[in-house]
Parts: sequence; structure tokens; C-alpha cells
Amino acid sequence: MDKMMELRRYMTGSWGELMEAKAKEQHVHEVFERIAPKYDFMNDLLSFRRHKAWRAFAMKKMNVQPGQTALDLCCGTCDWTIAIAERNGDASVTGLDFSEQMLKVGRHKIERKGLQHKIELIQGNAMELPFADDTYDFVTIGFGLRNLPDYHKALQEMYRVVKPGGRVICLELSKPIWQPFKGMYYIYLKGILPLLGKLFAKSYRQYKWLPESLAMFPDHLELKAIFLEVGFTHVEAYPLTGGIAALHIGVK
Repeated sequence: MDKMMELRRYMTGSWGELMEAKAKEQHVHEVFERIAPKYDFMNDLLSFRRHKAWRAFAMKKMNVQPGQTALDLCCGTCDWTIAIAERNGDASVTGLDFSEQMLKVGRHKIERKGLQHKIELIQGNAMELPFADDTYDFVTIGFGLRNLPDYHKALQEMYRVVKPGGRVICLELSKPIWQPFKGMYYIYLKGILPLLGKLFAKSYRQYKWLPESLAMFPDHLELKAIFLEVGFTHVEAYPLTGGIAALHIGVK
């Protein structure tokens, strides 16, 4: 079936796009497999720990209630997965990521907190979710959407598996909206950040990927428009810390 789909794409003139998407997927997988052991430390360092405040803001907006189910996509080392599990009583939380090394770090955190009975981790593809329609009260994705080859397809899958009335929450890096902060941020992002990756994580090439991925990613207003195109209603977009991150919430 996969071969037939590839052949069909070739016949319709989208073979180049398919190869580009596969190349991006492979590259991103290699990046996260390599940086997994240092991922949490580097997140704190590179964001000046602001990612924790952003996630706390997202959790406040979600207002998770006991008994509500959640799927956390691109869950990485599981900080957001754990935060949801600690709020929703005895309900289960599922975390999905394509990097086994990132999930390995996440499993250790979950075990230390004694949450193995509440959290299931799955290695999988966020653009081809192995879940039934209308399954979860929440579907979240934190700092992962920009790394996927097809943003629309990922959001469509999130829309499919969330329940009617349920919400999809995307917390992601974005683009500053005012000067001179915008210029200063891009100097940091393109010049200083990869050097910090090289110094502290021995991963210059991997951390050079971050500004490259962000350059191609929609700003917070463009991403809001994509949410609406997919079919979400009551879409909210919140620029954070001068626009270097953004929170998007959409209702099915």
C-alpha cells in the first residue's frame, strides 16, 4: 500500500515533495536521537527557563479536570505529559514521539514520579496517529509542530482524534512581533544559540537546525489561519514573551 501511494504521488507530480518530506523527517529524527540526553538542560539554558512559564500558561488555559483524557504528541522527554497526568485524577494520558531516545528519558521521569500506571508512551508518527476518531478530551503538541513535514496533516490528525467539543493545544516557538527585540532575538537565534549547543551539548549542527526550522514556520497569525482551515472553531492565539513563542487553542 505504501509503495502504491508513493507511485501515485509520483504520477501526480508530487514525488519531489514526498522526497523532501522524507528527508526532513529523517533529519529531525537524527537531531532528536542525538540531543535527547541533553535536551532538558539545553531547553532551560536556551530559553532562560521561559519554556516552563509558557507551559504553565498553557496548563492554566487548558484547565484540565479529573477524568479527562489527553494525548500529548511529540511528547519528547514528557514534561507536558507528566503535568497533564498530575492534574487529571485517575484518567490516562498517552504520549507519542518518534524518537526512542527522547522517550527513554521520559520513561525515567515517569518512573521517578510513580506515574507508570497513568501514562502510556508510544513510539509513532504524529501525522499518522494509531488512534480512533473522537477519542481524547485534549490533544497537545509542545515544540514539535514545526519539526513535522506537513503541519496541515498533523493538525488534521489531531482534529480527527479529539472528541467533539474537545480542544487541541499547540505550544510552539514563533516569531517576535516588535522591534528592536525582533532584531536582537534573531541575532541570538542564528548566531549565539548554535554556539551554545556546540559548547554545552557538543551538537552545533543539531542546534543550528532550530533557527532553520523556525524560519520556515508560520507566525502566530498564520498558524491561527491554518487552525481555522483545518476546521477548528473558537481559535485563540497568544504570543508569549514578545512573540518568541505562541500558544494556539482550537475547539472541535
